Amino acid sequence: MKIVYLHQYFKTPEMSGITRSYEFARRLVDRGHEVHVITSDTEAVPGRSAVVWRTSVEAGAVVHWASVPYQNAMGFRDRVSAFGRFARVAASRAAALQQDVVFATSTPLTIAIPGIYSARRRRVPMVLEIRDVWPEVPIALNVLRSPVTRGAAGMLEGWAYRSAERIIALSPGMADSITRRFPEMSVTVIPNGCDRALFAPADDAGTALRKVTPWLQHRPLVLYAGTLGFANDVSYVVRMAAALRDLQPEIRVAIVGTGAEEQKIRELSRTLGVLDRNLFMLNQIPKSAVVSMFGAADLALSVVRDNPSMHATSPNKVFDGFAAGRPVGINHEGWLADTLRRSGAGLVLPADDPAKAGRLVGDFLADERRVAAARSAARRLAETEFDRDLLFNRLEQVLLEAVDGTQQMRRRWLARGRHPRLPGPSAEDTVRLETTGHGAPLSGKSAGAEGSFSRAE
Repeated sequence: MKIVYLHQYFKTPEMSGITRSYEFARRLVDRGHEVHVITSDTEAVPGRSAVVWRTSVEAGAVVHWASVPYQNAMGFRDRVSAFGRFARVAASRAAALQQDVVFATSTPLTIAIPGIYSARRRRVPMVLEIRDVWPEVPIALNVLRSPVTRGAAGMLEGWAYRSAERIIALSPGMADSITRRFPEMSVTVIPNGCDRALFAPADDAGTALRKVTPWLQHRPLVLYAGTLGFANDVSYVVRMAAALRDLQPEIRVAIVGTGAEEQKIRELSRTLGVLDRNLFMLNQIPKSAVVSMFGAADLALSVVRDNPSMHATSPNKVFDGFAAGRPVGINHEGWLADTLRRSGAGLVLPADDPAKAGRLVGDFLADERRVAAARSAARRLAETEFDRDLLFNRLEQVLLEAVDGTQQMRRRWLARGRHPRLPGPSAEDTVRLETTGHGAPLSGKSAGAEGSFSRAE
């Protein structure tokens, strides 16, 4: 298959962020598929009016980077502007490529706009992946407040789902939300996965990290590695650390990441007297380096704001914990809470009581047999339920079925003497790649290498 893979926040292991799309893209290439990723260079310098494109090859996939800056710390208007800007430039870029299927992954849901445009221009199916149910979650969290914006977001959601040949959801709860409101849609659940090969050296890397970290050394470590955004409400971790300071002061808590609420979290940590005492805040690090942090951890945390809309979440940090063979603690109900209780791979902490969570975490870490059992359970989950290779097979099957279904429909139309036509790409839409063919290697492999063209749009 020729696959156009749309993801506004594509990251490689050398970058900070979630690498789900990278891991799937490289596996698609290994299976013989041709993959073009359309994404944004989120670290581009703000203020430039024209969008500049560059290309690189990442594990065999050709990646097209648009200079559209984006950070979680941006204000609401700036974020919406970045979503719209990327959707506009990605649409023509995607449609200019040869393709059998468009695979668009949200958030943001505006990724459906270039996905639909390219699929219709090229007369191919679109598979839409939903990582968070928009606009249900931002409405529940009161991020979208205006009736106008809520209505527009709802219209975009309905258009996106109905335009997709297949939908992928990252959790059973997300799938239930979609099928409850759009019962005609075909939804497949493919959760976030465990990169077991990447985390195989976690134990040794963690031991090495402890030796060179004076505030850690032999002490127990509770790790939160992720975004410090509104939906995450990492103040929960800070208040839990305050309880641990009084109960078991030797336990260390590390917060690794950045986001819109970073300064707020830092100020709260200072106010509660835990910053640089038993709680330490570290900058975000590349995915390849996060292995040592999880290897050093005794418990990996994933927290969200106390709201039922967050119960369907599928945070990458949970599966990194499993991949490293580390117990995981979460502070919400839902499918992951059920998984932890069923498997014994961690703790379900009270959403409304971080002080009690501190007591539960302290008691857990003091029980060596319980920690060892949870580690074994986490490794079993990584191997038997959430291994990335197992989940990839499911994804490839969905893409193949989408293409096959469209081809069968075309054959039925031709048998009736009819041929549905949509306008194809115009000459000015076509991008001439300086390669020996779509998917052939470009010079350089680094995500920072300049590609074969740099065209402003």
